[in-house]
Amino acid sequence: MRVIYDPKPDTLAIILTEAPVVESDEDKSGIIMDYDASGDVVSLEVLDASRRVVQPTQMIYELAGQAV
Repeated sequence: MRVIYDPKPDTLAIILTEAPVVESDEDKSGIIMDYDASGDVVSLEVLDASRRVVQPTQMIYELAGQAV
């Protein structure tokens, strides 16, 4: 999994897998979901990220049920 914030277009991409994208959909305004051939989510992109995410340049990674 990779997370990429690009400040110039102000986009935040969360890439779950490197599978080829065969379809993209923007069901909710400003959130683009990418799908593979099986219909599984490959990645999502948040447009105007600085408006939607408190700190797009910071990420906290946690494992549920584990002390960090």
